[in-house]
Amino acid sequence: MQNNVTQFYMGNTSGGLETGFDYARHGDYVMNFDFGKMGVQEGLFLKLRAEHRMGDSVSQITGALLPATIAADLPVSDSEHVYLTNVLVTQALSENFIMFAGKMDTLDGDMNAFAHGRGVRQFSNMAFVSSSIALRSVPYSTLGAGFAFLNEGEPLLTFLVLNPTDTANTTGFSELFSEGVTLSTELRLPTNFFGLPGHQLFGGTWSSRDYVSIGQDPRIILPDVTIERHAGSWSLYWNCDQYLVSDSRNPSRGWGYFARAGIADESTNPIGYFLSAGLGGSSPLRSRTADSFGVGYYYSGTSDKVGPLLETVAGPIGDGQGVELFYNVAVTRAITITPDFQVLSQARKELDPAVVAGVRMNIAF
Repeated sequence: MQNNVTQFYMGNTSGGLETGFDYARHGDYVMNFDFGKMGVQEGLFLKLRAEHRMGDSVSQITGALLPATIAADLPVSDSEHVYLTNVLVTQALSENFIMFAGKMDTLDGDMNAFAHGRGVRQFSNMAFVSSSIALRSVPYSTLGAGFAFLNEGEPLLTFLVLNPTDTANTTGFSELFSEGVTLSTELRLPTNFFGLPGHQLFGGTWSSRDYVSIGQDPRIILPDVTIERHAGSWSLYWNCDQYLVSDSRNPSRGWGYFARAGIADESTNPIGYFLSAGLGGSSPLRSRTADSFGVGYYYSGTSDKVGPLLETVAGPIGDGQGVELFYNVAVTRAITITPDFQVLSQARKELDPAVVAGVRMNIAF
């Protein structure tokens, strides 16, 4: 079992839609079953993930398109019920090849050593958790199947066939592939630049779904605006992580840089291109070996085709950008406290930049 509860006390201190502090919580409960150890089937695994959220997220008052505290908005932004977002069966056919099928959440994609962590243990802003460019074509939680080639236990090449609509709050069977299909693939190559570990990731998505509106999605905050019907959507993205300092006795301890870039179909995606970069990893303080830190900057280019449609309800629209800084303090092995600071320059030109500050506390059990 890998369970944790994260509490957010975050506030918008200036700019945005309004100022004030909000308290939110997110529960994440994961169970993994190894049927090989149970004597049922060698290489057969089952993963269950249940999630729920409570309280009010600061993301709703910043005015920014990308949530400042993504975990506090998942799995369903307007519900506090518990939902199964993973019911995934995996069969390993060898040490280097697996196949899987079931209900899965996609937040674990676009893996990065320093900018990932599901918005809990590393950065909190959606811009640094995974590629924001793929949000339009890939739902958060849905039914699907796929396969992966592994390298030393980590995915090297992954391919997914997904139902194109989000079914976090339903079983999904009644609408399976009724609106088309989404295909997604990622290649994550290990590197050894400077004699230090790193990765280069290349990904792409394509969906055959017909898009007629900009619907609500907890991973991006937008009004529901009708757009011209467009069949299909796509995205291409890249990310890298590279250690600059690494402990030879424990390669996972150290710090380095990360970067992301991506482009998407501007006919259906409110974000046409996206860039981010920063530093992160283990604390450089020798006395704080379990702490971690991160500082990042992102730039979100609004689609030239969807942006004018958003202006009808949100006023003048431009590009958005922001920075986030955090320091994760390991109080015990089970408890971390993370001060967090963000400055979010708005895509909505009528709003002043939002200055977000607060703290997260994660309890793992």
